[in-house]
Amino acid sequence: MKRGIWTLFLSLIFSLGFAQDELSPFYKIAELDGSINAHVDKVIQSLSNSNFEVIGKYSPEKNDKLFVIAYTSKDLKDLSLKFEDRGALAATLKIGFVEKEGKTTISMLNPLYMFYAYLLENGDSYEKEFQKINSDAIAAIKNMGNEMTQFGGTKSKKQLKKYRYKIMMPFFTSPVKLNEFSSFEEGLRIIRANLEIKRGGAVKVYEQIFEDKKIAVFGVGLLDPEKGEMNFLPKIGEDHIAAMPYDIILQGNKATILHGKFRFALYWPELTMGTFMKIMSTPGNVKDFMEDLTK
Repeated sequence: MKRGIWTLFLSLIFSLGFAQDELSPFYKIAELDGSINAHVDKVIQSLSNSNFEVIGKYSPEKNDKLFVIAYTSKDLKDLSLKFEDRGALAATLKIGFVEKEGKTTISMLNPLYMFYAYLLENGDSYEKEFQKINSDAIAAIKNMGNEMTQFGGTKSKKQLKKYRYKIMMPFFTSPVKLNEFSSFEEGLRIIRANLEIKRGGAVKVYEQIFEDKKIAVFGVGLLDPEKGEMNFLPKIGEDHIAAMPYDIILQGNKATILHGKFRFALYWPELTMGTFMKIMSTPGNVKDFMEDLTK
């Protein structure tokens, strides 16, 4: 009898620990009455009041029923720059808005989910920093709603550290090289110039420039009507809108992006192979869009 109780106790402890280790890519903050426009300014003010800086915003697909805010903080930037392998990609968080039938659902990219997937080098040494930024981001918008439920599929911390969709698919450490420049300054000039003219239907949502580190990150809206967001987001799920925009990182004289087969799968981890096949051309299209911005 005692042995049975002890076994049950251990099973309970294990299951609780496992549950706490499961993470989803997004938090649902609230579902509120009214349009997106009725809530955006309040979210921006809440972030500002909590020492976060809004660095960009846009409507994915050019759809006024969808909206994204990109934001950062000094702590977030300082943490991400400690990781040499494209850690600056983790220097931006996002909040998404989806309007349907007179209600607006507000969601937030889960910082911990992104940190465990992106910040691989000695990441365990920065667990306290990860948790603090996660708590700060949640606290910053707690006045918008107290739902804060995770959604969008689940992955464990261990799975995220070595994430790939299927065998033979790319990891975080398998970026797509876009171009190599004569210098960081040349790369910065070319990418900025192409975004200024909205080459290929691409728009700059945000930029973060770390001159002393020779690193720049650009959030890019892919608004081409045939091969951009209008084509792929409705197929894979617009509720995950806080995964957008797609990012280019210029590190030193090399510009890269995360492989589409990694990035889409990471933020849409419940995608079936059948749905994935419906966007089979999207990773290549994204590469082409981003490559054009580096020429």
